[in-house]
Amino acid sequence: MPGKYYEDLEVGARFKHAQGRTITEMDNVLFCALTMNDQPLHLNEDFASRTEFGKRIVNGIYTMGLVVGLSIGDLSEGTIVANLGYDHVVHPHPVFHGDTVYAESEVLDKRESRSRPDCGLVRFKHIGRKADGTVVVELERTALFLKRPK
Repeated sequence: MPGKYYEDLEVGARFKHAQGRTITEMDNVLFCALTMNDQPLHLNEDFASRTEFGKRIVNGIYTMGLVVGLSIGDLSEGTIVANLGYDHVVHPHPVFHGDTVYAESEVLDKRESRSRPDCGLVRFKHIGRKADGTVVVELERTALFLKRPK
């Protein structure tokens, strides 16, 4: 499995995830439709053109999910039981159609599970950046990881 087990993740470890994703208009519109978010700032170019942004912005929940998703191959593919929570989510700058987003992660802390001896909890900080380095999302995520099989 490419994911890391609980024992493989050390507090302070940092990961710069190589794969980025260019966000298309279809990504944003489809995500909004699937989640029933009809916010005109995401879907109505005429409305959005009259805002401070001058054009539609990408749904922030999509951006957050994308940044977590970009971390999966390096961190948790096949070794995670569940995401337990997302905290301290901030969107300091907007994302627009055509922007490419990259992700980086840091292990903030970890502890063994009290109820599941085969697992441990790991808390990450994830940061999403545009190609020019502009931070578009920061969040903390707590996940339940498998321990290495014995």
